[in-house]
Amino acid sequence: MAEPGEKLPEEVLALIFRHLPLRDRAAAAGVCRSWAAAATSSAVWHDTNISFDCEGAGMLPPYLSTCLNHVHNLCLEYKPSRKPSRRAATELLTALAGRAPGLRGLRLECSGEKPLFDAGHDILDAVHAICRAARQLRHLDLRHLPFTLNDELVLQAARGCPELRSLFLDNHTLVDSVGPGSVLKLLEACPHLRALGLHLASLSRTVLEALAAPDREPFALLALRCACAEDARVSPLPNEAWAALSHRHPELAVELDLEPALSAESVNGILQPAMPVAALRLNLSGDAVGPVRFAARNYAATLRVLEVRASASAELNAALEELAARCAGLHEIHCFCVVRPSVLEAFHAHCPRLRSYTLKLKREPHPWLPTLVR
Repeated sequence: MAEPGEKLPEEVLALIFRHLPLRDRAAAAGVCRSWAAAATSSAVWHDTNISFDCEGAGMLPPYLSTCLNHVHNLCLEYKPSRKPSRRAATELLTALAGRAPGLRGLRLECSGEKPLFDAGHDILDAVHAICRAARQLRHLDLRHLPFTLNDELVLQAARGCPELRSLFLDNHTLVDSVGPGSVLKLLEACPHLRALGLHLASLSRTVLEALAAPDREPFALLALRCACAEDARVSPLPNEAWAALSHRHPELAVELDLEPALSAESVNGILQPAMPVAALRLNLSGDAVGPVRFAARNYAATLRVLEVRASASAELNAALEELAARCAGLHEIHCFCVVRPSVLEAFHAHCPRLRSYTLKLKREPHPWLPTLVR
């Protein structure tokens, strides 16, 4: 009698199994020999998403250690406040570091709150181990880790991951411990780096000049978060440095997140006319009208996404209408306060590439969901 899986080729079974949760992959592998071969094939594990929230602790199948050899891109989600979830994530990362030559991409996601005064040493030690072992790592995304990242981690990535194409360290933390010096060493050690996410305090004029060097490979994305005390105290980066960087990399896009910790003076120093800002997210405790007008008058050629969290006012409505008239290439506009009807009309009239917007004409229960433009 034929086994259940013998009616389908292994390639077809692998396409099916790659979409299954971890627990179901384990169950499939126990059905018969052909299903076990398909469930442990590289096609199933090349791009892997594992959540220790929904999978639960202790649910890893015995053959996972073998399958780790096939993992090229891993997105790992866990809950830092739940010890079993956290322990499982740490053990998986540590095991992966022991057989990481094939790893190309790692993205870590934390859901829920982290314990008070938790520095995340267990998870960060495991990330260090990955960086020491994964010589072929191309992409490392830590922006959803709630822990302070430091120079030691950046230098470890520089030493161990020379093939990096993207590194995102612009996470939500109240302290930034990555200095411009370690970023410079990273750029020197990783010549293929094309995308970088940092806190503003990790940037300097010298870093911009290194990015603009004649022998630098094309650089595509610089994501900057301005949220902590160090970001608020940083000296403004001169407009001419941004102009040189934009000239060297005409396709460069800057994503800029401005948070409540910034004073109006700091915001004025951060925003420079020559910055090729493609995404601007304003969540300021003070004036948002000035930055919106500045964006309208200086980023019309590059701005694609604008997000504003501010109090409703006639001045903000007028600034948004000006931005709509000037920024014809805008793809998204999200304003989390009530606007007047003429604001919505302006974006419909002047922004033909608009894909989605959050522009409410009256108060509605939260969450405010965007409207998709068809």
